[in-house]
Amino acid sequence: MDLSRRALAEFIGTFWLVFGGCGSAVLSAAFPQLGIGFYGVALAFGLSVLTMVDAIGHISGGHLNPAVSFGLVAGKRFAAADLFGSGDHTVTVDLWESYLERA
Repeated sequence: MDLSRRALAEFIGTFWLVFGGCGSAVLSAAFPQLGIGFYGVALAFGLSVLTMVDAIGHISGGHLNPAVSFGLVAGKRFAAADLFGSGDHTVTVDLWESYLERA
């Protein structure tokens, strides 16, 4: 699958995670009488991740968090070219690859 399609899927998934999870936390803090509390916020985050991994996991892997992607590259379970895009090497890619070669 091409990088633009995977990036769009990750963007939509991250938006949904922030909208559902952080939105529920804001509502919980702003309107305590709603009564969702800590468990409701945790459930909202969990359901947000669950729905997006199910919806976009087959397209992009469903990482939803750049830190997860960087961790997978550092653990050599994900290709650095997939994270940074293929083609001309940039300074960031060269620095990251040199770091991974030393590890």
